[in-house]
Amino acid sequence: MKFQETKLKGCFILEPTIYEDERGYFFEAFNDQKFEQIVGVKPPFVQDNQSQSQYGVVRGLHMQAGEYSQAKLVRVLEGKVLDVAVDVRPGSDTYGQSVAVELSAENKRQLYVPRGFLHGFSVLSENAVFFYKCDNHYHQVAEDGVYPLDKTIGIDWQVPREDMILSKKDEEAQSFTAFKDKNGIG
Repeated sequence: MKFQETKLKGCFILEPTIYEDERGYFFEAFNDQKFEQIVGVKPPFVQDNQSQSQYGVVRGLHMQAGEYSQAKLVRVLEGKVLDVAVDVRPGSDTYGQSVAVELSAENKRQLYVPRGFLHGFSVLSENAVFFYKCDNHYHQVAEDGVYPLDKTIGIDWQVPREDMILSKKDEEAQSFTAFKDKNGIG
């Protein structure tokens, strides 16, 4: 497995070594020893989540704050998405910057999103099944997020606006400026 650190410190793209023959394929999706050696963290994943979405769905930008903050290891089991992480760690040199990575069932890439990041994805294929591991349990009281189309962040979700499907919660999410003000950053 190859690990490639993105421009955001601690956020890694993982590319598995795939073994294929006439029967199909095999790859190692996670190895805690290799992960700890390269990333420097041994995440005790405690929760697996899976979602299915249609083309144009944009989910995010979400996070959990404080003691309930979560790191995630994300991948796509079916279809293709544009996965996005935004650094919102106070004091980070890359605060407010984002990274976008195409994840698909075909390329089998994964993205490790450390704690302190907003996270979201857009569905680029007809359908997509998205799977992720979290290192902390979900707590509704810790939910936070930013409107995914906020111009300050400026993410190109690679889906035309007229085709985007956002939840009511995401449509009504706070601006990035409000997020920074609430968290005493700015």
